[in-house]
Amino acid sequence: MNILKNLSLLAFFLIPFISFGQGEKETYRKVTAEFEQYFNADEYQKIFNLFSSQMKAALPIEKTTEFVKGIKSQAGSIEKMEFIRYENGTYASYKTNFERAVFAVNISVDGDNKINGLFVKPYQENKLPTLARNETQLILPFKGEWTVFWGGDTKELNYHVENVAQKNAFDILITDESGKSYKTDGKQNEDYYAFGKELIAPADAEVVLVVDGVKDNVPGELNPIYIPGNTVILKTANNEFLFFAHFKQNSIVVKQGQQVKQGELLGLCGNSGNSSEAHLHFHIQNVEDMTKATGAKAFFEEIMVNGELKTDYSPIKGEKIKNP
Repeated sequence: MNILKNLSLLAFFLIPFISFGQGEKETYRKVTAEFEQYFNADEYQKIFNLFSSQMKAALPIEKTTEFVKGIKSQAGSIEKMEFIRYENGTYASYKTNFERAVFAVNISVDGDNKINGLFVKPYQENKLPTLARNETQLILPFKGEWTVFWGGDTKELNYHVENVAQKNAFDILITDESGKSYKTDGKQNEDYYAFGKELIAPADAEVVLVVDGVKDNVPGELNPIYIPGNTVILKTANNEFLFFAHFKQNSIVVKQGQQVKQGELLGLCGNSGNSSEAHLHFHIQNVEDMTKATGAKAFFEEIMVNGELKTDYSPIKGEKIKNP
């Protein structure tokens, strides 16, 4: 039996797009641990019980048993399952070491914590270019003084750290003397100090992606359809991909393929996508596609941090930052 042919089992029931800044969900961790346990114990009925009703219809117990036996007879028991990333916003992909082979086991889970997608394929190491930090000299992508709401290398400083592509991302907004990010009651986007402020290119670069037209949210609400909202991605001469999310609707003034200069206007800060209030999400990644990318740490050539000049610096949560 050709295991590569027989491992191509794919169910057509998918979960929603993942949220910005999300690593492996606890639901997936639990379901995957159960799958591994039942697989190694030859408990086919218990594996079948993990499936959604659609999966059970597509893969009855007889086929489930045949499928699991086929993998195990050639690859052996599972020794380790390591979460790698989400693929296409649907499947959690696990590098899975069997006794005699290594495969990628991709699993999706529905709202009832049932497996509604299962796909096994040969595992391929990520051969994408590596990028630890930026080589290009960057300025901050805005004018005036802003506050880092999320930023840094630990989960306490930056909830993005659990996401492969966004592990060094920043969420940045504007606060007043009392630390508030809005005036009046904060019920309108216009109440927020960051809303409508200009966002600029941190370096000379090519515009490789523009998404515009996504409505700004009512403050406190999120958009589950397009997570980044209105988006710009810039590519520098050093193949660094600068990712901007949550622009104000219809405010982006650059076009895909355009060359921009450092300091040139990109658009206005907004509250679109997975955003509860007006802010800038900014990060650097090694490739354009966020579902395949690995994040890199962003250092800025010269910035003022809490009133003090810093050089080649990456700011952290709570710091007030601006260009000199």
